Amino acid sequence: MFKHVPNILTISRFVFIPFIAYFIMQDNYIVATVFLIISGITDVLDGYIARKYNLSSDFGKLFDPLADKATQVTALVTLVLKSIIPFWILAIVIIKEFIMVAGASFLYGKELVVYSKWYGKLSTVLFYVAIFASMIIRQFNLPYTFDSYLYYLALAFTIFSLIMYFKGFYMQGYLKKNK
Repeated sequence: MFKHVPNILTISRFVFIPFIAYFIMQDNYIVATVFLIISGITDVLDGYIARKYNLSSDFGKLFDPLADKATQVTALVTLVLKSIIPFWILAIVIIKEFIMVAGASFLYGKELVVYSKWYGKLSTVLFYVAIFASMIIRQFNLPYTFDSYLYYLALAFTIFSLIMYFKGFYMQGYLKKNK
């Protein structure tokens, strides 16, 4: 049973997604934030447990990043629907993710592998910080708009990470062809 704990934690993150969306749509940003924090904790735990106890699985390798992206995109979609952030921010994120999925699909079954890097993780963290900031600003009706700067920073790192991942794909493929 213990060997399935990381996968159970990953699945639980998918379960949290509709609750996050529902509470954002209901302007209950505190509860939505609590669900996002719990989701983040389960993300850290599943990775830690999988690595520490050598419980990595193909399921986890596929669904862990999918849970991250589904949570992030759902939160962004609901914030767009609430007119809290502009659509173009969501569009850039979706285009980047589509390109990444297309690239991963192209590489599936090949020996070219690019693992997540610090810049990809940083862009994800920056998006979550921006999402939290947006919800806290709205929950407490604060007169600040610093969350927009956090989105710009997150977008900059998202674009940077896309470039760096493609550079990694190119370098691995280029080096492999010349061997």
